Amino acid sequence: DKIVFWGGGVDTQKVLSFGSPDDVRQQVLEQCTILSRGGGFVFNTVHNIQADVPTENVIAMIEALNEFNK
Repeated sequence: DKIVFWGGGVDTQKVLSFGSPDDVRQQVLEQCTILSRGGGFVFNTVHNIQADVPTENVIAMIEALNEFNK
């Protein structure tokens, strides 16, 4: 109850950059489920989103986060 996870919401080196939108969605939902147990999780990509990341993957990341938060 005294630890906060800041980041780790999605792998920016492989999944966000080179995965499909479904890969991104699955990883975001999985990471949120694992890291938010008991509270203390701030969703973040940790690193900046690189220019070569497909727009569809950024949208999938945001939509998955919204899905998790419902």
